Amino acid sequence: MSDELLSLTAAEQARRIESGEVSAAEAFDYWRGRAASDDLGAYLWVADEAPGDAGSFPPIAVKDLFCVKGVPSMAGSRILEGYRPPYTATSVENLQNAGIQVLGKTNQDEFAMGSSNENSGFGPVQNPWDRTRVPGGSSGGSAAAVAAGTAPWAIGTDTGGSIRQPASLCGIVGMKPTYGAVSRYGMIAFASSLDQCGPLTRDVTDAAILLSHLQGRDPCDSTSLGIEGGVALPTAERLDGLRFGIWGMEEPGLEPGVAEQVRATLAKIEELGGSVEPIELPNAGHGIAAYYVIAPAEASANLARYDGVRYGPRAAANGDLTALYEETRHDGFGEEVRRRIMIGTYALSSGYYEAYYGTAQKVRTRIAQDFAAAFEKVDFVVSPTSATVAFKLGERTQDPLAMYLSDYYTVPMPLAGIPAISIPCGLSEGLPVGFQIAGPAFSEARILDAAHALEKEIAFDGVPVR
Repeated sequence: MSDELLSLTAAEQARRIESGEVSAAEAFDYWRGRAASDDLGAYLWVADEAPGDAGSFPPIAVKDLFCVKGVPSMAGSRILEGYRPPYTATSVENLQNAGIQVLGKTNQDEFAMGSSNENSGFGPVQNPWDRTRVPGGSSGGSAAAVAAGTAPWAIGTDTGGSIRQPASLCGIVGMKPTYGAVSRYGMIAFASSLDQCGPLTRDVTDAAILLSHLQGRDPCDSTSLGIEGGVALPTAERLDGLRFGIWGMEEPGLEPGVAEQVRATLAKIEELGGSVEPIELPNAGHGIAAYYVIAPAEASANLARYDGVRYGPRAAANGDLTALYEETRHDGFGEEVRRRIMIGTYALSSGYYEAYYGTAQKVRTRIAQDFAAAFEKVDFVVSPTSATVAFKLGERTQDPLAMYLSDYYTVPMPLAGIPAISIPCGLSEGLPVGFQIAGPAFSEARILDAAHALEKEIAFDGVPVR
């Protein structure tokens, strides 16, 4: 098959499949060949062949954090190397039931802990715009695959920005839904009160299609609610009467080129009939500090199950159970995962719980209250998605604080449990810049409509390599 499919969105490909111009099996084989040719480190596993029923959509790349029955599902970690789960995550199963089959499993930061995809136990992912730079993390493999044209679309997870930040750095669309909109069942847990599945796509319409199939109440996940009324395809072409509150433009770490593209996007909002005004989120600046107590604390508990007894590789310990635990976890977990487990365990320990974890939860509540107050004045809160364009591989690996600050603009939204989308809005130094739109809980439809209208005005081409 020619490369005609490469220039089409997933929605456009689905129309070709429906019309009979191309069969679903042919589309699957085409994309399987593209995925198999990946040289960015974006994939950890690629399907051998199309399933019996290839479905009615092109196939999808799935972050390695999702369990898929009989398929290597390792969360980017050596401690789960070779693990093939006996069941499939609800979100992936929902896609399969809709006719969207799994193309491959994508590389990621180990257990979703990272902002650059350099923490994977299976090697880093390169940014297709510049192979000396990171794709962002932790869903870097999914973002790079979509941007490079080795997958028509993908899913990832967002705990503190792990969909939106790599979407920004790779020049594609990435959405974090409201907490509870999508089932977490079968997602290998990092921080259970924050983790959420979402789409990474070429355009906003594709994101809406994926979200419409991902969302829903699941009896296997008691925190899931779904989105009332479902998700319709966005149709808005104007932003008349909508109020956009801009946040974070005065932060010292914001690169001038990024700020320039964001301001140009704000001007487009006004051209489309929307209004822009500055707003304050007084406690959002404390989001990083709160997040890096809460998330490691939850990771400390969630990752206690990896002990070398039940699944994954087991260290040789000569019959000493304590040594078995210690050696397995030392050899299996990477440096960043070990760091976060130690931070989280300390924050939960007797005498420190209230000072750290308790205080962080109070800050989280204040951040949620800040957003609630803002949404009484505006319809959306907008900001840069990332303060910088993609940084060099290795540039921040020895400076954890600098790496953590990569999530400055994305962390407040999951702490508040609200949805947000990143859309590409231009280039700085030849690299993509992301524009973030956040709204109240379960306002996905309105966010997608606004992003769709804005996307049409920006007209960004987000596929850098062939």
